[in-house]
Amino acid sequence: MGPRDVGRSARPTTTVRVLLIEDDPGDALLVRELLEGEPFDISWVQSLAQARAVAPAGFDCALLDLGLPDAYGLEPLHALLEHADMAIVVLTGGDDRASGSDALRLGAQDYLLKGSVSVETLTRSIRYAIDRRRGEAAVLELREAELLRAENARLERGLLARPILHNRRLSWATRYQPGGRRALLGGDFFDAIELVDGTIRLVVGDVCGHGPDEAALGVALRVAWRALVLAEQPPDVTIPALQRTLEAERQNDEVFATLCEIRLHPGLDQAEMHLAGHPNPLLLVDDDVRELEVEARGPLLGVFDDPKWPANHLDLGDEWTLVVFTDGIIEGRASGSEDRFETTGLARLVAQASRGSNNLEALADRMIAGAEEANGEPLCDDVALLMLSTSSRWLR
Repeated sequence: MGPRDVGRSARPTTTVRVLLIEDDPGDALLVRELLEGEPFDISWVQSLAQARAVAPAGFDCALLDLGLPDAYGLEPLHALLEHADMAIVVLTGGDDRASGSDALRLGAQDYLLKGSVSVETLTRSIRYAIDRRRGEAAVLELREAELLRAENARLERGLLARPILHNRRLSWATRYQPGGRRALLGGDFFDAIELVDGTIRLVVGDVCGHGPDEAALGVALRVAWRALVLAEQPPDVTIPALQRTLEAERQNDEVFATLCEIRLHPGLDQAEMHLAGHPNPLLLVDDDVRELEVEARGPLLGVFDDPKWPANHLDLGDEWTLVVFTDGIIEGRASGSEDRFETTGLARLVAQASRGSNNLEALADRMIAGAEEANGEPLCDDVALLMLSTSSRWLR
């Protein structure tokens, strides 16, 4: 076995599919002879039209002559780049390095001068072009991933706006967690705003679904709510307006949303609550946790025409902690059973976690972690959580 045979036996044996686009039979024969015995499966065509016809068959690399009967100069390269997904090595005549350099700038992976092609340069160029094409694809995927992360960050800022609260009596904490190990946000949203007269308005909502359309709709609803509240519109204006916004922005008529809106009086001891198909919030006073009683509730947003969302009056007292959440935190399983966690399970968790605690942020984390522990795995649905408190127990 000679040196050439040893070199060949050490080369990869995976067959590489090569599309040879060359109108000169003599040059095509030369390429075939140079690659004879190499792990290349060569298909030969003599025009750009023929190349377009077979390109979708899935080739790894094209050897492209720039002088074809139906295309000349860089025209065939333009066409092939638009029509096929493969590495491209341009074959130029004589010592036409200028055309080769232009081809590289346009998008080819390599070029060869026909007069100086050898088996080593040809095989090396083909493999180099394929590797470079894969590297370019990886860079493109990375760039797209970075753009997606940037878009998600902008979306997150829209969904998870920081509450506008200045009253020193208030402590607050918020959380958002995508469900099912997803990195992307869904349609849950929250917000809280303190008005000039000391009134506090807060909202927590949940658009059904988890995709980008639902997330965008959640942003639209939250921004619409904030604009209306800053314009000092009352709940009997904001909630119908949100229904109209949902109907105008949703992608299909089956999309709906739940909502909890609470208006706290300037004294912070009284409030009105409106529910649109949303879970009842929890109220923590000292170490006692109870589900807020609701005398009347309204339907989901986006389901009925001309609906009503009646107000529920709340007597909160001097020191209290409100826990408003979306149903993702209560829809998991309860510990050791197939029963759902439900609001009662969350109330027990809040009562246990709050005993001896003086940190509202830590309590928010413990609520989500405890719900996941009870479920035995990450929660499937998104979780949005807004906690607001006048209690002196929490660190400020």
